[in-house]
Amino acid sequence: MNAASLSPSAAAAASGTDLLLWVAVPYVCLAVFVVGHIWRYRQDQFGWTTHTSQLLEHRWLRWGSPLFHLGAFMVIAGHVVGLAIPDSWTEAVGISEHTYHTTAVWAGSVAGIAMVAGLGMLCTRRLLTRRIRLTTDRSDKLLFPLLSATVVLGITATAAHNVFGAGYDYRSTVSVWFRGLFVLQPHPEAIGGAPLLFQLHALTAFLLFAAWPFTRLVHVWSAPIGYLARPYLVYRRRATPAAAPTSAGRTRSASGSR
Repeated sequence: MNAASLSPSAAAAASGTDLLLWVAVPYVCLAVFVVGHIWRYRQDQFGWTTHTSQLLEHRWLRWGSPLFHLGAFMVIAGHVVGLAIPDSWTEAVGISEHTYHTTAVWAGSVAGIAMVAGLGMLCTRRLLTRRIRLTTDRSDKLLFPLLSATVVLGITATAAHNVFGAGYDYRSTVSVWFRGLFVLQPHPEAIGGAPLLFQLHALTAFLLFAAWPFTRLVHVWSAPIGYLARPYLVYRRRATPAAAPTSAGRTRSASGSR
């Protein structure tokens, strides 16, 4: 993607740094995301898993995993609405900008807190439990800091500007840039003037996309949907045979095993 793909006004307003950060880097990360998944599926299907460590420790996992996953689902849903759907669409179905903004801030804050709490438990569990720490591979050492930075920057940006600050309408800037990437009409000038926290959050998110195929995050595409329709498995306890006396006064099993 080069400057010729931009609108004339956008190309004039965008500096070389903007083109690098908000056009080149996102497209490179998206390309790595797609090609990396294809490579991983072809070369490492056996490793296409969560690498669960539940058998090593489950007390922290019992609370941390549900909190993190529930918060992540809510955060992703909020980002889909906020970034991929134009504000004109939400207003067309009767959702005013004020209603959307209020709901997004408070629902997003709850989701973000749940996600941060769950991620904190999972990271603490990995650091404090020696057996789990020894199973941490290089991809985990990349994933957990990058994922933590992305989540914390998003929470901080929302809190600083839309909870305790005067408010910032990212749907008129960041969202315009994000949607433009996927229709091959990027607008780097739209995000170039956004607050620094939103810019850092966007950059770390795309770096996370680039790292995704090479980490345990690939298990997202292998959700066990088939289990919902699979018949129940019935387990029965094996009955213990009663002991029978022998002529010598000793006992042996009723099956006559020697």
